[in-house]
Amino acid sequence: MSAGVVILCIVSLRRSHLRQYFCSSKSQPQCVADCIGNTPLLYLSALSSVAGIAIYGKCEFLNPGGSIKDRVVRQIIYDAERNGELGCGGTVFEGTVGSTGISLALACAAKGYRCHICMPNDIAEEKSAMLGPLGVTVEKVPPVGISHPGHFVNVARRRAAETDGGYFADQFDNESNFKAHYNSTGPEIWTQIKCLYGSLKRRSRIAFVSGAGTGGTLAGVSCYLKEQDPDTLVYLADPQGSSLYSKVVHGLLYTAEEAEGHRRIHQIDSIVEGVGLNRLTRNFAAAKVDGAFRVTDSEVLEMSRYLLRAEGLFLGSSSAVNCCACLKLAKYLKKADVDISTVRIVTVLCDNGSRYLSRFWGSQVNIAST
Repeated sequence: MSAGVVILCIVSLRRSHLRQYFCSSKSQPQCVADCIGNTPLLYLSALSSVAGIAIYGKCEFLNPGGSIKDRVVRQIIYDAERNGELGCGGTVFEGTVGSTGISLALACAAKGYRCHICMPNDIAEEKSAMLGPLGVTVEKVPPVGISHPGHFVNVARRRAAETDGGYFADQFDNESNFKAHYNSTGPEIWTQIKCLYGSLKRRSRIAFVSGAGTGGTLAGVSCYLKEQDPDTLVYLADPQGSSLYSKVVHGLLYTAEEAEGHRRIHQIDSIVEGVGLNRLTRNFAAAKVDGAFRVTDSEVLEMSRYLLRAEGLFLGSSSAVNCCACLKLAKYLKKADVDISTVRIVTVLCDNGSRYLSRFWGSQVNIAST
């Protein structure tokens, strides 16, 4: 299919039936929340050529807040207001390594809430630097394991409980996270691929690939797509130092970096930020996953530079993890004798590289062997 036909399909989707999922009934968006979602599905021509299979990236970096977390935050705020958990003059607390905090900051500004973000003190400086001008109270804490009371998520939960009118967003275990992707990201992907290739059940098969920072994207999208077509393939992209790969493949949360005598100060021993877990969240537990691929730091760094050079995409580390896993999946499907001409791999391009300048983009490609 030519690039022109792909573009026409995407434009058609943006102007017609997908709008029902995301915007008000009026033809013009009425607030910034109406601009969240309905992101383009981009054909990654260079990556597809290397893989020998069609690969598409959902351009979540085009959301108003610059990341896929806009969808989650919109759903969390909406549900909290509807349930009476968040009201006028309230303060939203969250523990995050960056993108959720930025999305929350913008949502709170639009809705008139205060925002308090707790984060590890070792993440890329650009993320916390962005929050100050957005009017957010930023509390940095030392990196510790989730079982420690000083973990950034536990600190945020405690601050919310101590504050009159405080609300803990709880993105890791809040089922609004799942709902955001089940109600929006999944339907978008299904409809966009269906527009491009016609009847999915007869002509093509989706293989969805995503990392898990909270598990919400993987869970919500996998459940929706498998309801539409049980033959949909879903694979986890997991960075080094994360335990989720072992959970999917062996049924046990484990990684060598977390073994006794090898545990380091960082929960996830990786240059990657925002993806990978060493615990089972409520959101991830709902995911319907067929398999997993582990991705090393060196692979992620090389992929990010390749995407910039070959696709013109300046992306963050989690997007690079996803694209690495797409190549691994393509290789696996070929070895398994799957008819790859019928498979369309879809992944998520979560955010852009401007939030990772000092750490990820400032790193050398060969650092990951440490």
